Amino acid sequence: MTARGGTWLFSRNADLLAFGGSAGLSIAMLAIGKLMGVLDGATPGWAWVPAVLLVDVAHVWSTAFRTYFDKAERTRRPLLYTLTPVLCFVAAFAVCRVSEALFWRALAYLAILHFVRQQAGWVMLYRARAGQPRGDLSHTLDLAAIYAATLGPLAYWHSHLPRRFDWFVPGDIIGISRSFSLPFVGVAIALFLAWLAHTCIMHISGKARAVPGKVLVILTTAMTWTLGMVVFDSDYAFTVTNVFAHGIPYVCLIFFYQRRAEDVRKQPRSLLMKSIFAFASVLFLLAYVEELFWDRGVYHERPWLFGEAADDLGTMRAFLIPLLALPQLTHYVLDGFIWRRAKNPIVSRLWDSADRDADLST
Repeated sequence: MTARGGTWLFSRNADLLAFGGSAGLSIAMLAIGKLMGVLDGATPGWAWVPAVLLVDVAHVWSTAFRTYFDKAERTRRPLLYTLTPVLCFVAAFAVCRVSEALFWRALAYLAILHFVRQQAGWVMLYRARAGQPRGDLSHTLDLAAIYAATLGPLAYWHSHLPRRFDWFVPGDIIGISRSFSLPFVGVAIALFLAWLAHTCIMHISGKARAVPGKVLVILTTAMTWTLGMVVFDSDYAFTVTNVFAHGIPYVCLIFFYQRRAEDVRKQPRSLLMKSIFAFASVLFLLAYVEELFWDRGVYHERPWLFGEAADDLGTMRAFLIPLLALPQLTHYVLDGFIWRRAKNPIVSRLWDSADRDADLST
């Protein structure tokens, strides 16, 4: 059966820029890294600023516009938005008091879960937008493909330690046996190829139109995760393949969602929602302030950008690190709640195939 519904999440151009453009940027950064002689080394400042500061950290703060900076949303779910940061800080502080290394490891695996689930979420949003049913072979293979594209490279990374990159800090990834990972990677490749063959056959035969955005997400995910975790063994390559394809589409999602929310509530378009450049500029400012405190209080790595570091904080680190990680932790947790269609009529309206003619970029 041919899926009925919309083809794109935001609009054709916006989707291609968000997903294809971010993946293309990753590839371009790999090429630039090769030319600059840093492809096999650490991430230099000129790459760290756009990748980590302006995308990775900034996209975390975009969740605040979807939640805490949205009065109607705060009023709708006050308990969730009040308890989440409180409980996150208490848990993080307790873990950090026990062991700072344990804290970073726990944060790394929470981040990994978030990154994997976000890619699966894009696939499910495309299926909902296209009116594709749950529970059929296409649904099973779509999920198998996106999990193969993410968990396969992760399994390879875990079984080939040490690598010259980490998620957050050295030692935050746990090593596993290659005797376990190699069959897992083999199954992942087989499932991915099965999805690709099924998609091509169904499209060519006319039985089911391929959803180009969904295919783009799965293919670019497989490409960037494999390049960053398997093909290259460097902090630079991991950084540029990891954060652009994750953070840029998420910022677009928040921006277009908030525009639609204002339209649904019949509110006048707010200043920040008139231009994604204005929206991004505020995110950049918030990201800079956060990293300023991280660098002066914890990392002491970039005085050329943030100024001279503060004195060693000693026992205060166990308080400061969970506090500075709070935006990130809150982002990870809330992201598991705020996009559930059954819990939010605007989310349902945003992705409902019955609303397939809407262009969210307008």
